Order: sequence, then structure tokens, then C-alpha cells
Amino acid sequence: MDVSLDSLYLKTGAFELRANCLLASDTAYAIIGPSGEGKSTLLQAIAGFVRPSGGRVLIGGRDCTRIQPADRPTTILFQEHNLFPHLSVYENTALGIRPDLRLTSEQRNQAINVLNRVGLGGYENRLPGSLSGGQRQRAALARALLRARPVLLLDEPFAALGPGLRAEMLGLVSEIRAEHAITLIFVTHEPSDALKAADFTLMIGGGRVCRPVATKELFANPPPELKTYLGL
Repeated sequence: MDVSLDSLYLKTGAFELRANCLLASDTAYAIIGPSGEGKSTLLQAIAGFVRPSGGRVLIGGRDCTRIQPADRPTTILFQEHNLFPHLSVYENTALGIRPDLRLTSEQRNQAINVLNRVGLGGYENRLPGSLSGGQRQRAALARALLRARPVLLLDEPFAALGPGLRAEMLGLVSEIRAEHAITLIFVTHEPSDALKAADFTLMIGGGRVCRPVATKELFANPPPELKTYLGL
């Protein structure tokens, strides 16, 4: 499902960000740029947690600008895992299917299968407090994947993981994205993440979102603003 940022204008106090671009369906996009330039704000605007001061957010051709987050065809995974401490790993994950946790046997199997895929098989009955940070983030990823929304937004969810595990999780997300034709948009500070998992990359800086550029092309011939960001 495509995402169109139609003359989008975000403003909070002195902060301003403008975007005017189309993100194609069934494609992976990375968003990079200096801290404080609005990467997370842009993602939250797509998800519906930030109301634009102007312009529109269209998803699959539908104007979602004033639609509540829960009613948008999007799932967002933040840096903070947001697991419920009193629920087991399985229950936290199963919330992605039904908030009342009244699952059919088929749905229970779906929850178990996705936990296996993120490397948490056998952890179903554990509470979040007994898990490592990386394990908690993987449980949150499992819940996000179970929601099965056509647009998946990731706000640096793997930033706290080591390079090996982060690469593994990005690989898993890419694999599942391809299986289900998901449009993936993720924020990262790591160029290697973009090169590994993004078909296209958007650079943010100076209050604007640049047009998407094929990731390999962008890093092979970085524009001046990217060179500055990379310290080249």
C-alpha cells in the first residue's frame, strides 16, 4: 500500500518540516538525517500521532490526515518496546491479533509461530521483566508483525541491539516484508541499516524531506548534505 505525503507541513514551536513525495507500495524505505531534524516526527505523522499543520497523508489513496492511529492501515514500532509488564510474552504478542486475547487455535498458532521466527520460542510464559532488552524488543516486533497491517513503521527499534542482532532483526523484517508485500518505512542513524534493508532512502535536513533515492545509488554518490552527515 503506497503512502503519499501531499505537501505535508509539520510545525511545533520553532520546528518545521515539509515533505512532498510518494512512497510506493511493497517497497522498503529508510529515513536518515541528523538528530532533531524530524525523522521520528515524520513517522508519527504517517501513523497519526502527530497532526499536520498543512497538507495531507494519503495511504493507499485514502486521505488519512484526520483518521485516528488505530483506524489507519499502519503499525508503528517505537524505540521503547511498550510491553505490558503483567502479561506474558505470548499474551503481549497475541495482543497484535485481538486486544481481548480471545484467540482461536489457529490464531494461537500464529502467535507461537511468529515468536519462533523472532527467536523467542520457549519464552511464551516469561514476563517482560525477565527478558533482556533485545528480547523485549523482539517480542514487540512479533506483536507488530502479527497486526498484519500493509504499512510497517519502525522508529529505530533495534538501536539498542548489537550489530549482529540488529542485522539479524532487519533481515527478518525484510524477509517478512517481502512475504506479505508490506510497505516498510524505518528510521535509522546507521547507513549500514539502510544499505541492508532499504530499497530507497530519504534524507531529512534543513526542514525538508528530500525525494527518495535508490539506497545504493545514494551512498555510492552522496550529495553534499549526506557527506556532511556521514562526516566525509
